[in-house]
Amino acid sequence: MHEYKGIIKLTRMRGESIMLTIKDKYVFMMSKDNQPIISVDANTTICIETKDCFNNQIDNEDYIIDELDWDHINPATGPIYVNGAKKGDILKVKIESIELGDAGTMCAISDNGVLGDKVTYNSIKKIPIKGDKAYFNDIEIPLNKMIGVIGVAPKDEGIACGTPGHHGGNMDNTKITEGATLYLPVFHEGALFSLGDVHACMGDGEIMVSGVEIPANVTVTLDIVKGQTIENPMLEDDQYIYTIASNEDLDKAIYTATLTMNEIIQKQLHYDFNEAGMLMSACGNVEICQVVDPEKTVRFSTPKKVVSQLF
Repeated sequence: MHEYKGIIKLTRMRGESIMLTIKDKYVFMMSKDNQPIISVDANTTICIETKDCFNNQIDNEDYIIDELDWDHINPATGPIYVNGAKKGDILKVKIESIELGDAGTMCAISDNGVLGDKVTYNSIKKIPIKGDKAYFNDIEIPLNKMIGVIGVAPKDEGIACGTPGHHGGNMDNTKITEGATLYLPVFHEGALFSLGDVHACMGDGEIMVSGVEIPANVTVTLDIVKGQTIENPMLEDDQYIYTIASNEDLDKAIYTATLTMNEIIQKQLHYDFNEAGMLMSACGNVEICQVVDPEKTVRFSTPKKVVSQLF
């Protein structure tokens, strides 16, 4: 494997989880130039401690948004070097569990989000988490724990953790949750995997820029798929498979996610383009992940009754 000065190497015993509790090992840009903080073998389960998207800067509702350090937003813990991952492979990330902090943070910020032009003053709201609910005033919101920022080092120049792309990044995909498996293209040796920006709950679109932002411990199993390659992230859970795409132009993101799903169905069901498209139109769904980042993110979902698995 490639040797990195100062890297922590861990050899996993069968069935053992590794708890990553190293403090202040975060990146604000996913890049091939980032120094890995840990090296793990394929099929290793590891628990990753994350900060919230505000880098834990907002500790009360009286915090002044203008004092926020915008250069340190969306920290991702990592990167993690996965031994054996090579360019052209697929990194397989099984989301085992997400353990939340006691309270989350939400903001309304002028000129940010879909309705940002209507926000006349900045405000902060702390959201208590009790049991399986988030409490917004007297309204109980069921938790839908999910990971906002998750990805690998991008192919070319580094990309800020607040931006999604082919490498993953800030996709804000509500389906990246416990029990789901995310597939990421590998562009560099070791993949250089990082994650952060966990939400206790968030609606598709994340229209006010923040969901219920919260620190968390996320347990994932990292593995490698050899002999196949992908251009954009893909996802599966118990019921659906998803193709994911991001682009500044929402229509182009929709086109890419839809075309990729069409190609999967053609290959697995031996349909031609037209038949695959008609099947998708009958039972597939274009779904919005987020529309507030520099690039918009969408997913196309197809029931597993149609396509049983991705790989």
